[in-house]
Amino acid sequence: MALLRDRLSPLNQRRWDAFRAHRRGWWSLWIFLVLFGVTLFAELIANERPLLVAYDGGLYVPVLVDYPETTFGGEFETATNYRDSYVQELIGAKGWILWPPIRFSYDTINYQLEQPAPSPPTSENLLGTDDQGRDVLARVIYGFRISVLFGLALTIASSVIGVAVGALQGYYGGRVDLAGQRFLEIWSGLPVLFLLIILSSFVQPNFWWLLGIMLLFSWTSLVDVVRAEFLRGRNLEYVRAARALGVPDRTIMFRHILPNAMVSTFTFAPFILTGSITTLTALDFLGFGLPPGAPSLGELTAQAKNNLQAPWLGITAFVVLSLMLTLLVFVGEALRDAFDPRRQPGGSR
Repeated sequence: MALLRDRLSPLNQRRWDAFRAHRRGWWSLWIFLVLFGVTLFAELIANERPLLVAYDGGLYVPVLVDYPETTFGGEFETATNYRDSYVQELIGAKGWILWPPIRFSYDTINYQLEQPAPSPPTSENLLGTDDQGRDVLARVIYGFRISVLFGLALTIASSVIGVAVGALQGYYGGRVDLAGQRFLEIWSGLPVLFLLIILSSFVQPNFWWLLGIMLLFSWTSLVDVVRAEFLRGRNLEYVRAARALGVPDRTIMFRHILPNAMVSTFTFAPFILTGSITTLTALDFLGFGLPPGAPSLGELTAQAKNNLQAPWLGITAFVVLSLMLTLLVFVGEALRDAFDPRRQPGGSR
């Protein structure tokens, strides 16, 4: 950390110190990174396949490779079902099995439940099962990863487009700015949810389809902020001097004005990420999001609504969503204070 800080400019060092001084945002960032880092290895944490199998002197990695049952002395050439007691006995006779901490994937159905699904938490299913007998904890781990990856991809892509459009409007102004503002007024007024409902009747929604559709409308959130920065920056003296010296417009925009505009972009990024995750959750809750069966926090919330007799579903969905969004909001507050020149390290003005 100290080595990284020393390589920053004095201004960015002050911002870094201000961000670290915001204890709530600093620890929220680390907690969020730890949770997200853990979910990135979801296949090694929650999986119906073993991590490693030793059989008859050989080592096998079922989590990465599909092995036929005949590899372990079985009778069928199909993929091995490692949850089958017969297969476990075959492997145990000549080797051993290393299982992940959770022996269920997001789509694994537990056919050995002692109570009808949705079943309450047990030592095997720590957060219980949903109404289809799938492990809730495994689906939460995979759903957390998908939600964050979707939010990050949407935030980065929409920020790039929004910054580019806002920069063009603010720098050139005039007719370019006027035409852009009229287009934004019309485009922002389109009913996104209704369009998603209509399009979902033609195309089966998936991760990339949803990302593309949401990107068509989410890029407008940064245009006004960046446009205002460029409108102010293009009239500064050093920008006029650069233009008088014949510096190309592209160089002026990206080297002289864009760094100032990026301050507002970084400040708004965690809140855009929060909105992206909330949008995906809402679409999944309404049934217009990810395909059926995909691990989704919104689908878990819908199951909680439909199964009020299973309170563990609603409690799990509420805790996970509230924790994720609260951490992101705290990080956003810390970034806002760090980039605010009126605030000193420690949070005071």
